[in-house]
Amino acid sequence: MYGRYGTDELNRFLMIISLILLLLACFRPLMFLYIPALAILIWTYVRCFSRKIANRRKENEVYLKLKRPITNFFALQKNKHRDRKTHCYFKCKSCRAVLRVPKGKGTIDVTCPKCGKITVKHT
Repeated sequence: MYGRYGTDELNRFLMIISLILLLLACFRPLMFLYIPALAILIWTYVRCFSRKIANRRKENEVYLKLKRPITNFFALQKNKHRDRKTHCYFKCKSCRAVLRVPKGKGTIDVTCPKCGKITVKHT
């Protein structure tokens, strides 16, 4: 593998998608998924054994750029659910940053750490 790209997060994602499609292709009505699954699997191996490291890195960066907002959204939802009894979440009106404040403190002044704007909120 010396001089080859190897695996990255995009390869792992493609491998999982390929395996899911292959498992679904085992069922008779979904047999048409077999060819796309094999194509994705072949592309995963081509990326893994490629010597064009700069191109593969760019592909992975694009994937990570697309993945980041999705994972951040679900992480925020998980935190909101976990803290639902003790904290309130809201967005700053100027920079759209998500702010967390404790519940039950009455009316408080909240300073956004990103833009520095002060907002009055009732918790």
